[in-house]
Parts: sequence; structure tokens; C-alpha cells
Amino acid sequence: MTVESDAITFFTRRLRRAGSTARASGEKAYLKSELRFWGTGLQPIRAAVREYCDAHPDLTRADLRAIAERMYATDVHELRASAIGVLERNREMLVERDLPWLITLVRKSKSWAYVDWIAPKVIGDVIARDPRSRKRLAIWAKDDDFWVRRAALLAEHDALRAGGGDFALWSRLAASMLDEREFFIRKAIGWVLREVSKKRPELTYEFLRKHRDRVSNLSLNEGAKYLPAPQRKALDLPGRG
Repeated sequence: MTVESDAITFFTRRLRRAGSTARASGEKAYLKSELRFWGTGLQPIRAAVREYCDAHPDLTRADLRAIAERMYATDVHELRASAIGVLERNREMLVERDLPWLITLVRKSKSWAYVDWIAPKVIGDVIARDPRSRKRLAIWAKDDDFWVRRAALLAEHDALRAGGGDFALWSRLAASMLDEREFFIRKAIGWVLREVSKKRPELTYEFLRKHRDRVSNLSLNEGAKYLPAPQRKALDLPGRG
């Protein structure tokens, strides 16, 4: 049995029996997805990923790619999510030359449920370990696929939230997307600004002040959510209750 077939068998057995029809219906409707759902839930998925990876400590980069591609080739939500979980648990094995392949997974994802996991937790980890790979973000930010553009915005989410990352670069990428009407782009801009503001409110404030006439209300309200009252007032926003 190949490593990818073994993975499919393992996760199918673990996750199908942990699901429920009612939850499957609810999750499918919530995510507006055409995939099949077993109604398993994120915690059982993470537990199964942990069990699988603990039992397979010698996976190679080639194994990871084979597993992810095979599980993404299915039409089952839980298997696709598990593929990302396996990549996250073994993310230290992935390197800069894996990024184009990881972006192909983003293209196949077509949902925030996967893109918002793989971008900061897998792609972002590669970039954090090899900052030279940030050059790819500017390319992704111009991609025709808005999920790829969202991944460009979210790749350094965790680093920026922690007080690191390249906020100047992120600002240029976000500024280039301010005129977009796509909800998931506007939401991503606001989300990152909100998280940055928790440690470095001045950066969020300056970005919003500079682009006040272009930033969408969604990005503005989300990004300024935790700014101090004087800064919110300067942006013509009401104080927080």
C-alpha cells in the first residue's frame, strides 16, 4: 500500500465514524461548499492528524506531497482539511521551492476554511524560515485568483500578529487591493490590521489614516476595532462601548 493510500484509509476510518449527519449538513451549508461532509468537526480532525503523524514520524517531503495531493483529489471536506493538518505538523520539512506547489493547493481550496489554515500555518512558516521567499508575495498579490491574493495577505498573519513580519511589504500589498470589492480580500485586510494593532497600534493607525479615503468600511471597522479612542476619533470612528 502506498503512503497516500494508507493515509486515505486511516483518515476515512477515523473521521467517518466521528461524524454526524446533522453536523455535516450544517457545515456544508455554512461553508457553501459542493464537497461532501462527514460532519466530523475540527477537533477530531486535529486529533486524527496528531495520531497519524505520531505513527508516521519518518514521512519525507515526497510523502507529504503525495498525501496532500491524494487527499485533495477527493471531494471530502474532512480529508482535505486533514491534508493541511498533516502539512502543518510537518511544516519544518517544507522549503522555499515547495511554495509554488502549496499555492496550487490554495487554488484548489476555493474556501476560507482551507486557505486561512494553509496560508499562515504552512506557507507563512516557510516564509518565516526563509525571508527571501517573501518576494513571491508580491507576485501572488497580483494573481487573478482572489484566493491566491488572500493567501498573500494572510501568509505573514502570525508573524505580524507576534510583532514580526514585514509590515512595510504587507502594507504595499494591501494598498494595491484597497479598491477591490471582493469580500474575502476586504476581510483579510481588516483582519491583519486588527491583529497588528494589538501589539503595534501605531502601524495599523498610520495605514488606515493614510488610506482613509480608499479603505472599505469592512476593512476600516475590522482593522480599527482595538485602536485607542483618540486614534479611532481621528479616523472619524465612534469610541468602543
